Amino acid sequence: MTRRVLMKGNEAMAEAAVQAGCDAYFGYPITPQAELLEWMARRMPELGRVFIQAESELGAINMALGAAATGARVLVSSSSPGISLMAEGMSYMAGSELPVVLINVMRGGPGLGSIGASQSDYFQATKGHGHGDYRVPVLAPSSIAEAVGIVADAFEIAERYRTPVFILTDGVMGQAMEPVVPEYRMPPRLDSDWSLSGADGRKPRVVHSLDLKPEDLEVHNLALQAKFAEIAEHEVRWAGEYLEDAEIVVVAYGTAARVARTAVERAREHGLPAGIFRPITLWPFPSAELRAIAPKLRAVVVLEMSAGQMVEDVRLAVDGRAPVFFHGRTGGMVPTPGEVVDELRRAWATTAPVEDAAWADAAAAEPDPLSLIEQGAWAATGIGR
Repeated sequence: MTRRVLMKGNEAMAEAAVQAGCDAYFGYPITPQAELLEWMARRMPELGRVFIQAESELGAINMALGAAATGARVLVSSSSPGISLMAEGMSYMAGSELPVVLINVMRGGPGLGSIGASQSDYFQATKGHGHGDYRVPVLAPSSIAEAVGIVADAFEIAERYRTPVFILTDGVMGQAMEPVVPEYRMPPRLDSDWSLSGADGRKPRVVHSLDLKPEDLEVHNLALQAKFAEIAEHEVRWAGEYLEDAEIVVVAYGTAARVARTAVERAREHGLPAGIFRPITLWPFPSAELRAIAPKLRAVVVLEMSAGQMVEDVRLAVDGRAPVFFHGRTGGMVPTPGEVVDELRRAWATTAPVEDAAWADAAAAEPDPLSLIEQGAWAATGIGR
């Protein structure tokens, strides 16, 4: 029988990083991710690896940049305001093409906000945290067990594409305890023929993000954009539940997806054919996959622990093929399954059945269908009948 261990989310992610071969950790205490730093403070010295509690988040991210430039497998963790302080360093790492894994255990905001769980850093993570034209992969687990596997995946993606990778989680996931099967994975080390490991016997190498000649910087940016396109093509991840017969779907990630699961199960008990579409990569967002199922849906309900951020990517993905509704809680409040069921019922009551999936072709000819959704005028247009 496989042994299961009860672990807190922060500690489980930390141990997963240790087992994935993390060489160096840099961080600064902030709630609700402090246990991750505390776990690394004990485990990394035990194994003769580098642990540094920096003097600030600014120090931590720039130490991580230096360590990553040597080819080390590096982890940084923080929570929302701390991630904001790291934004400049993230841009430098993206520009220098350095593989680093960053874990953000989100808390309520803006500003210092609260220590309650939130998902209001979605824009920050997926749209660019620092300056310049860059994107980084963003992975969002919805259980502690899934988070353990995603940590190893994040290191693998970071090194495959030479890029920072975000793991976006929240205070509930960080502080909750769940049984975890302690099975870990160490990604194989890739040849880092770019790293600064000493130039004895070879030509010197340079890792930098500075190109003063506009022509050179444009060439570099075009190469980065090509890499981002490759990531978008090959690294999309998502999961679905009850989609085979679903006519209304909740789109949610992380803790919100756990709430959605309970709500969908309750809705189905009362005859409402609901399903779940759960993005695991928030960037690249599974737009094509969501767009493919949208024409058969009566409605899409987006659930977030924010005022509405992922909903913008959902609307872009659905592209008018189904009406999009939103339900969110802010400030560290977690939506309840009952709230979600009520939203599903409202969406069901104000939309028309989908009789023919080919309606999407006709909808494409209608003027600005997304604006009609936002005005609450969808049912009156007849689109989707």
